[in-house]
Order: sequence, then C-alpha cells, then structure tokens
Amino acid sequence: MESGQNANTMKTIINTIPGYRVYEYLLVLSPHEELWNRIVKVKEEFGEKYRLPNAKWVKPHIALVKFLQYEMMEERIVNRLKSVAMGYPPFKVELKDFGSFPSHTIFINVVSKLPVQGLLKEIRHEGQRLMKLNDENKPHFMMEPFLPIARKLQPWQYEKGWLEYSHRHFTGRFIADKMLLLKRPVGEMNYQVAERLQFQNLPVNTKQGELFG
Repeated sequence: MESGQNANTMKTIINTIPGYRVYEYLLVLSPHEELWNRIVKVKEEFGEKYRLPNAKWVKPHIALVKFLQYEMMEERIVNRLKSVAMGYPPFKVELKDFGSFPSHTIFINVVSKLPVQGLLKEIRHEGQRLMKLNDENKPHFMMEPFLPIARKLQPWQYEKGWLEYSHRHFTGRFIADKMLLLKRPVGEMNYQVAERLQFQNLPVNTKQGELFG
C-alpha cells in the first residue's frame, strides 16, 4: 500500500514540475475531409445502434505509434520525426470493409499495409529510443494498421455489432501526405495537435541540410 502511495506521490510531483509533465502521444495518419466525414457517420451510426456514445468521440485516424514521454523531450522527438517525414514520399491508403479484434474492437481494414509498415519501420529505427519513457513504458508501434470504428466493446455489443458489420461493405482511399503528432496530459480525454509533419520525399542530404542547417 505504501509503495502505491509513493508511486502516486511521485506521479503528482512529476506532473507539477514544468518540463517534467508526462504526456500521452499518438502519431497518426488522418483521411481527407470527405472520407473523414463518411467514417464519422459510420461511427455515429454504430454508437447509436449499440449504445456506445464514445464511438463518435474518437476522431477517424490510423494510429502509427502510441507512447508516453516527458514534455521536455517533445522538441527532440518532433525534429526526429520531421527528418523521417522529409525523406518519405506521400502514398495511397486503401480502406476496404470491416475487421475485428475479438471481443472488443471493430475497425475498417487498411488493405494497403506495405507503405504504412515501411513508414513505421523507419520511425521505429529513428525514434524508438527517444519515445521510451522508462522500462515499464515503451512505445507501442501499430505494425498491423487499422482504422477503429468502435473500441472497448462489451461482449453483447461486439457479438451483435460484428454479426452485422462482418457482412457490411465500405471502400475509401486517401493520399497520406502528412502525419499528425497528437498529445494529451496523462489522464485527460482530448488530444491536441502538437505537430503536422509533411511527407516531402527529399533526398537525404537535402533533409539533413534543411534540418540541421
């Protein structure tokens, strides 16, 4: 009990020292507005039909990496991600129909996985060490990309929802020309955009010149 209290006290101290506040970060690909709106409608419909209000709260995105880190590390992480983005070309993302993780999540399938996985491997190679808070909190890389419709489902919501959505169809595509770094203080609900990172497909020497020049 005492060690738990100490851990809570330490967390409070960490979160009150400027620059030492711990944030939850999420690096995502976000679809263009028309597709974004179509996915929101699917999420809202699911939420109303299966009594899941939070289905419409989470904005449509494909998560790449989720990690905890001190706010004072953010600038270094952003610089490293900018370097990756500068050298990466925009690419097409194809979405088709629905998949699930039994028995808690229903999502839209990402069928063009290779360019997303290629990007993830580069991010992991370049940024993994900077994204690691400690041995208990390492970055989580989403090597099997998907676009969630409903998460944290109760068993009845999953069973009934998947019975319907496994037979439903959805198609969409967008050009991923940037990734967004989102952040929120640990324990809070809403993410804010920390940085937009444009894919520029620049040669490595140009990248480094622009980044460090």
